[in-house]
Amino acid sequence: MITTTTPDASALLLALAGSAAAGLVGSVAVLRRMALASDAMSHVALPGVGLAILLHLNPVLGALAALCVGTLLIWAVEHKTRLPTEAIIGVVFSAALAIGSMLTSGDELLEALFGAPHTPGRTELLLGFAAAAVVTVFILRAQSRLVITLVSEDLAITAGIDVPRLNLLFLLAFSLTVALGLRYLGVLLMGSLIIIPAATAKHLARSLRSMRAIAVVTAMASTLIGTLAAPRLGLETGPLIITIAAGIFFVSLLKRTDR
Repeated sequence: MITTTTPDASALLLALAGSAAAGLVGSVAVLRRMALASDAMSHVALPGVGLAILLHLNPVLGALAALCVGTLLIWAVEHKTRLPTEAIIGVVFSAALAIGSMLTSGDELLEALFGAPHTPGRTELLLGFAAAAVVTVFILRAQSRLVITLVSEDLAITAGIDVPRLNLLFLLAFSLTVALGLRYLGVLLMGSLIIIPAATAKHLARSLRSMRAIAVVTAMASTLIGTLAAPRLGLETGPLIITIAAGIFFVSLLKRTDR
């Protein structure tokens, strides 16, 4: 159902906080060549959403539980087998999508997939801002270590970095970011908000710091414009936000960058 009213200030602020976290996480995910894998990983939340609906619980809690379990499974299999992260995420994503589709149906499934703006309760609001703060602090403090790991795991180990633990923490930060946007964008679209602004930033930025800043600004601007414009245009908020982000990406391609 198309939303015809603009969400209140608390919902918009929470969405913007989640968007900022998405931009930060995405800037690392794109550098780690996890664009497609990152989008697929957001779908792991679907079984948790379906189970929470069946048990009459908050869907966000179910999604977060499923994402944490999926993250630990992906990390454990990767650590045990040395298979590429993208391949493991693909397997877990496929299973999660199948199970989630069996647990949800009708309007509940559509809302889980595409999200729906709503007014968050006080507890959800506080937990949401706390989660966004945790993700933001982690990325800002760990980005240099994540980049060193990307360049060379051997170099990272020599520098005293616990690579498996760092990878696990990044996957958990990614999962937490996805959970932040589930009620707003759904499992299909939240991964897009993580990746598209970061891809835009990678094309435009000349340094890691500027890439991070551009990704955050793009994600937040897309969310703000989409949220305010959707009711006036009679469109769904989530798809409009991602369409705006994609539009910004394609416009950014018109700018030539000399590296």
